[in-house]
Amino acid sequence: MSTTTTYGTLFPTGVVGSLPRSAFVRDLISGDAEQAGDREASLNAAVSYAVSLQEAAGLDIVTDGEWRRTSYIGVIAQLAHGFETGVNPADGRPWTTVTAPVEPKTAGFVAREARFLKSITSVRTKATLPAPALLGERMWDPQRSAGVYPERRDFVRACVPILRREAELLVEAGVDVLQIDDPHLCLFVDPEVRAQYDDDGASEAAFSVEMNNAVLEGVLEGQGSNRSVRKAVHLCRRAGARVRGEACFAGGYETILEHLNALQVDQLTMEFTSPGAGEVKALRGLRQDFEIGLGCVSVHPGQVDTPDTIVERVEAALQVIDKERVLLNPDCGFAPGSAAVVDLDEVYLKLKNQTEAARRLRQRHG
Repeated sequence: MSTTTTYGTLFPTGVVGSLPRSAFVRDLISGDAEQAGDREASLNAAVSYAVSLQEAAGLDIVTDGEWRRTSYIGVIAQLAHGFETGVNPADGRPWTTVTAPVEPKTAGFVAREARFLKSITSVRTKATLPAPALLGERMWDPQRSAGVYPERRDFVRACVPILRREAELLVEAGVDVLQIDDPHLCLFVDPEVRAQYDDDGASEAAFSVEMNNAVLEGVLEGQGSNRSVRKAVHLCRRAGARVRGEACFAGGYETILEHLNALQVDQLTMEFTSPGAGEVKALRGLRQDFEIGLGCVSVHPGQVDTPDTIVERVEAALQVIDKERVLLNPDCGFAPGSAAVVDLDEVYLKLKNQTEAARRLRQRHG
């Protein structure tokens, strides 16, 4: 078997997407920072630091930490009209609700993030978009939204062309990995969630997959050499919910394997260190052409996995899938929610340990 992959090495390393933001970066995003200089220049400097941190940790694939976004899913309001934004009085986080027809603004907010990222690094890059069904779950309100979108799915479908256009621009910008983050699909691993549906949640899970595929359909056509971009879905188990004290959803991936195999992507980024996430044996039921971004590093604050622990988790997965299919990454983004306070130095240590684990695995298996 080959000792390299699409990424030029066995066990390539990366992050899922977000990195913790310091208070000054959050102030820059919110407009609360009092500064004499240029806000955009300050954000560029901040993002450059985030990328340098990942490079210093030795990662093979980097992101911009999503540091320019007011909130991860709220980025849809940067791309389209039709939303009211505010602050959730319960926790101070940004709150976005659809209240008017979704119509495109000038596209390219996320693509501009990607172009700047490409300009400051020589390693491979990843860019992320929220899943359409996730937007429906979080942004459609039965009172405030029903006047324009009587059904949640109507709103979800309206988001697809907005996200697809941004996906096309991200491919043009030259990203190496284009990832959709979908916590909504993973709700259906939980028996209590499935029990709320007449069909055990099968139609809702299938709809989530259908919408993800619709966003990515045709985005590589006419791209010539850049057809090598990897399309990915992060199967987010809301590991970061523990940071915010929210409920987590337990259950193995086995219950949604049929739906996962219907995703028209190259890579699944999965979580396995979270309590209740299930066992890696579920990987046996996935299509053989999937690359697996293996969640092998905890994102829980205060829990720093050693390289030995990370290697052990990867070795367990290698009993199930071929080494050429495995990428190493944390379970989830390190900044779960715009208001989460997570130690960036701790994250750096976690990423260095992930890189050291990859080095040991390459020595052993390469």
